[in-house]
Amino acid sequence: MILCCGEALIDMLPRQLPDGSDVYLPVAGGAVFNTAITLGRLGADAGFISGLSSDMFGEILKRSLEDSKVDHSLCVTSPRPTTLAFVKLIDGNAQYQFYDEGSAGRMISADDLPDMPESVSAMHFGAISLIPEPCGSAYEALALREAAKRVISLDPNIRRSFIEDENAHRARLARLIAVADIVKVSDEDLDWLAHGAAPEDTVAGWLSAGTSLVAITRGSDGAHVHTNNGRIDVPARKVEVADTVGAGDSFNGGLLHGLSKAGLLDKAALRKADPEALRGAVELAVQVAAITVSRVGANPPWASELG
Repeated sequence: MILCCGEALIDMLPRQLPDGSDVYLPVAGGAVFNTAITLGRLGADAGFISGLSSDMFGEILKRSLEDSKVDHSLCVTSPRPTTLAFVKLIDGNAQYQFYDEGSAGRMISADDLPDMPESVSAMHFGAISLIPEPCGSAYEALALREAAKRVISLDPNIRRSFIEDENAHRARLARLIAVADIVKVSDEDLDWLAHGAAPEDTVAGWLSAGTSLVAITRGSDGAHVHTNNGRIDVPARKVEVADTVGAGDSFNGGLLHGLSKAGLLDKAALRKADPEALRGAVELAVQVAAITVSRVGANPPWASELG
């Protein structure tokens, strides 16, 4: 099983009624949640762990996971409210305003986290679930606890407006990158993480410290994958972009599923992999992300849509 560990929330997406009035449409979302949904739809053995609410929005999240064939049996349910993220689209790019105080997702702690079943072979972390407390410490502790036994995938997915203590967040991400087998970043994420250093030196530092694969997504410029054994570049697919909501999350799902199908979602296999052996997984990730951005919201494709 590929277990996605992190936030699930309700995206409040802007819409207009026929009379021109502005309204918001509640849609299941969250970066790590979206990656789990992608994996389930692609046919992977996918699971999800988070703090979920017993409120009406929490039921939407659980139903969405079930509909996409994602196991949520490891989730921790409480009566705390569901996180809401109000979305503003500017030229197709999403900006977010989060309402997260005391939420079911935010208040999950290390004491709530169960032992991992032996069926879990890889774990994916990232995004806003690593920022606030106590959930940030909980997910960090889980990744560090399991890193010796399972593939760790990390997408920092930097949301600058959500980060209150930049130094603390940089330190947490550094600790997680140090145990991550796979790090996926956008070019904007990489610039933030490099913090004034040359981005290529930052990537080289991650690889020399133990990361096996660094994937850099650059939107219409495609994806660049760096390993200690070389680099490959995969061009983007040309599509008409509806919006970019969930693009990176679905890329993660496609990449993890592609690596799993190729027998490469394994710590030793990733370390030894020739870059060309990774191409199929990266091409799948690019294809999945392209379909996602071609339609409104985080709506990743099913395997039957890939052709």
